[in-house]
Amino acid sequence: MPDNDTSYIIRLAWEDRTSFEEILERTGFTEAQVIDLMRRELKPSSFRLWRKRVSGRSTKHRKLFERRMGNAMEAMNTD
Repeated sequence: MPDNDTSYIIRLAWEDRTSFEEILERTGFTEAQVIDLMRRELKPSSFRLWRKRVSGRSTKHRKLFERRMGNAMEAMNTD
């Protein structure tokens, strides 16, 4: 894989608002492949920081994000 492709995928993976589904659509890389790439390309401490960061983010998983947003909209409509 060319270095610029690797850099692009790493940038997408670090972005909070880019879901793994969107990364798959743009690059063809699955979540597992992105994790493997990040593990291979980042320093171990950076990889652990990234994993901790994305593990708690619903925005990295489109379905979780949509569910969270749906719940928030329902709460706003009941007030």
